Amino acid sequence: MPDRPASEPAVDRPLRARDLGVRIGLLEPGVHNAITDVPGVRVGHTTLIEGAGPLVVGSGPIRTGVTVIVPGGQPFEEAFFAGCHRLNGNGELTGLEWVRESGMLTTPIAITNTHSVGVVRDALITAAIARGPRDGEWSLPVVGETYDGRLNDMDGQHIRPEHVFAALEGAADGPVAEGNVGGGTGMICHEFKGGIGTASRVLDEAAGGWTVGVLVQANYGRRERLTIMGMPVGQLIPSTDVPSAWDDDLPGNPSTSGVEVPGDQAGAGSIIVIVATDAPLLPNQCERLAQRAGLGIARAGGSGAHSSGDLFLCFATGNRTLTVTDDASLPRTRTLTALVDAWISPLFWAAIEATEEAILNALVAARTMTGRDGITAHALPHDRVRELADRWSATFVTTRADA
Repeated sequence: MPDRPASEPAVDRPLRARDLGVRIGLLEPGVHNAITDVPGVRVGHTTLIEGAGPLVVGSGPIRTGVTVIVPGGQPFEEAFFAGCHRLNGNGELTGLEWVRESGMLTTPIAITNTHSVGVVRDALITAAIARGPRDGEWSLPVVGETYDGRLNDMDGQHIRPEHVFAALEGAADGPVAEGNVGGGTGMICHEFKGGIGTASRVLDEAAGGWTVGVLVQANYGRRERLTIMGMPVGQLIPSTDVPSAWDDDLPGNPSTSGVEVPGDQAGAGSIIVIVATDAPLLPNQCERLAQRAGLGIARAGGSGAHSSGDLFLCFATGNRTLTVTDDASLPRTRTLTALVDAWISPLFWAAIEATEEAILNALVAARTMTGRDGITAHALPHDRVRELADRWSATFVTTRADA
């Protein structure tokens, strides 16, 4: 395998939604409020930021990267029950036909930009081959994408195999870097700077005590639809206060009338959602859990627009006897544990809440970034969000006291 650059260095933790007084839903998060609260799940990033000024295809500016999620155990050896869902299909998440057919996830998951899916997929195969003899084995990696061409020289295809190897080797449990990192480096969400976000929820013991974790690459949404704790935050922070990255005169910019028209790029991006749980779910139950990510997106103001790729995958680690390769040397049967469907609804709600908060964490953690041609994606202003959250909380407490 080629030499690998150093994995993403540790950085001071950016603020998250809860640091601004934002509280989403009724359930409590896990220790890290991240997908890594599901035991065994690990996340790694490689971030590429280089150059400034006018776009020169093949040279930059570069604002991109890759994020890798390792579901547990040894990559490419242990398999996990999985299911997927498409809210709107203008995007790519490779390997889903085999996930649907087999009901299993057999590789790490990677997320990058639209024009680097192929090299990332091939690099994961290279990493699998490098683990040892694989005579007769094959791999269909799961790789997702969203469009970062507003800030990044996406046509320059700057992601290389060594960037994938570094993210894979650097994957770790514990806190997860968010915002302008990995695959989320050049992403825009609700016309603010977007990117990678994560969150988790833990069920009460009476409901099973299981954990649901979510990681998103958020690159979708119109400003006026952004909703936080039910408040129309996007309308309260219009582009006249904080400019949109789509406000300039480059080709493909949106209409300035506020009316959506064909070709309108503001809000036309995508979101990839990865859901993980330690509940003992079967593949059809994983698919049902993946579906609920769409409700979390809707709560934050997403619509699954025509030009959006809203693709979701859920994997469950509650059965740890599955292997990537099945052959005649293995026993004919396996003993599995399966959740009774009557108990699955609390997991649905956990996935909804965690998805919504993961999107908000991506927005809060992201920092203002200037990319190609001087285009700037401004961060969601923390002071305004804190002010609105405080106002909402005071109103809610007063209303409860008067009831």
